[in-house]
Amino acid sequence: MCGIAGICQVDASPLTPEAGQWVKAMTDRMSHRGPDGEGQWSSGPVCLGHRRLSIIDLSGGGQPMHSADGQMTVTFNGEIYNYAELKEQLTALGGQFQTSSDTEVILEGYRIWGPDCLARFDGMFAFALWDNQQRRLFCARDRFGKKPFFYTVQHGRLYFASELTGIEQLRHLSLTMNPQAVMRYLAYEYVPTPHSVYTEVQSLPPSHMLLLQDGNLSISRYWDMPMSDESDRRSDNELCEELRFLLSRAVRRRMVSDVPLGVFLSGGIDSSIVAGLMARQSSTAIKTFSIGFSEASYDESRYARIVAKAFATDHHERVLSAEECADTLPGIISRMDVPMADASVAPTWLLSGVTREKVTVALGGDGADELWAGYEHYIGFKVAQWYNAAPSALRKGIIEPLAQLLPSSAGYINPRLAVATFLRAAHAPAWQRVQTMLTAFTPDMQESILDSAFKAQQPGFLAPEVLFAPTREHYDHWQPQNAATPLARAFHVYARQFMLDDILVKVDRCSMLHSLEVRAPFLDKDAAEFAARLPVSRKLHGFKRKWLLKKAFAELLPDEILYRNKRGFQIPVAEWLRGRMRPLMEDLLSESTLKAQGIFNHQAVRALMDEHVSGRADLRKPLWTLLVFQLWWRARHP
Repeated sequence: MCGIAGICQVDASPLTPEAGQWVKAMTDRMSHRGPDGEGQWSSGPVCLGHRRLSIIDLSGGGQPMHSADGQMTVTFNGEIYNYAELKEQLTALGGQFQTSSDTEVILEGYRIWGPDCLARFDGMFAFALWDNQQRRLFCARDRFGKKPFFYTVQHGRLYFASELTGIEQLRHLSLTMNPQAVMRYLAYEYVPTPHSVYTEVQSLPPSHMLLLQDGNLSISRYWDMPMSDESDRRSDNELCEELRFLLSRAVRRRMVSDVPLGVFLSGGIDSSIVAGLMARQSSTAIKTFSIGFSEASYDESRYARIVAKAFATDHHERVLSAEECADTLPGIISRMDVPMADASVAPTWLLSGVTREKVTVALGGDGADELWAGYEHYIGFKVAQWYNAAPSALRKGIIEPLAQLLPSSAGYINPRLAVATFLRAAHAPAWQRVQTMLTAFTPDMQESILDSAFKAQQPGFLAPEVLFAPTREHYDHWQPQNAATPLARAFHVYARQFMLDDILVKVDRCSMLHSLEVRAPFLDKDAAEFAARLPVSRKLHGFKRKWLLKKAFAELLPDEILYRNKRGFQIPVAEWLRGRMRPLMEDLLSESTLKAQGIFNHQAVRALMDEHVSGRADLRKPLWTLLVFQLWWRARHP
């Protein structure tokens, strides 16, 4: 796991001498991604930089790395998990290897297979490879986007880096706030790929390659997640056997490391499966890591202890108070390179810190919720189809009035807020439904919250069909031609948008700020394709989520884990905004601050704060989304 950066002259003319200083400035800013070493290489139109976190081939894997014939050079962030098998294939085809590093497999794979090598890589990666013979820069990002890749083309040059913070170091570049990105952030709590908060900077989409050659820059897809095959009639036993094989192999591949490794253990289904499979394949006790909260209503550490005992792990746990978490949050958010309003960023960051004290690599359960219908929203989407089929008199005259009578709570679940969100989503067109369940600000709320002068910069952009389809690419994923049902399409939206720009960003940034590598067996190419192709009913069976996954690993997991409800990292945001974090909120969302910034309407924001603080409404999501943006903004505009 590393940090990469580089510059390439678009017309292939030689770079100016300053290019080396610029690349070093970018890699220095990302030193947390690679504290074990740094490297830089320049030749003619290209300069590549690297910060290294040593994982495999500690003595021989330095980068940028050159091919044996000296014609290719690569800077690479990530891991190629099937590199041992690929190395055998490439050697048989005449490949030459000087190290034991997986990085060299990229060089030789490209030399023999060209850009088609991407179809053979199973891993998490972002890399840039200079082909001197073809005078071509070849860049790519892994299938699900675990590793980031930002780029901008300015002054006749392509600049790229693992984080926006790297690009921000180059003062000669134009970086202007993108009004459309701000509005997308309000809608989704993150800026969806391929956009960034800056108009001039893009994020390379997952499963895509970028080629720069002969003055032309092209971006193309090399893989897509398959749709569910509703005609699959294999028995449960056959499917369970294949799933156990695929996930066991995925875990085994991700246990290859020349440094200590462990596993994030929440006590949920996903991380418990990973821990169990690791324990079965390890000759020594595996290391597991979890955090808990002193407040019983938010603490789930006992489930992690149950799993640790069942698999006889070397378990490490740290118990925190909600106050500690609240006090840590502003600093964490300020260090993130992108605004992202997932409140679980705090426990993820704290868990990464605890884990890094003992190991350099950790496995986790990321990807299972999206691919195996782990979220309540999948059930909500299914119920919405039935709800809309009910008579209007029943919906409008009985159900919706009764929903207004539900209690409101600031705790883990607010019944009234949850039902109101469901009803709002149920009324939306099918293609908007998942987005509506997740959004912080509806289009109407955005209309009121944005400053009039700011809105005038983008006339017509507040139309719902634009807000809820932030890029044509996402909309295409929501409308694949061979999708059997709207629910089947929902899996694509979760994997291609929410997982990409929320879950994976959160884990990557929080772990790498601690120089910790996190691997995700559920996002193994073969295991993920298996899950994607399954009939929807094998994942969401009635109202039973992760149905086949649980069935396949029923004998592995303790009953207390197998039959518990999913919760994930939950923190008392609603309470904090009325108490411990209220002074910070009042400061960052004050009239003077907002007027000076010129993005948000201070009167509308004040109304939101008053409604929430008084207890008349639960506005945790919109207020938290605003607060996170302001923390991110202040870090760049002190």
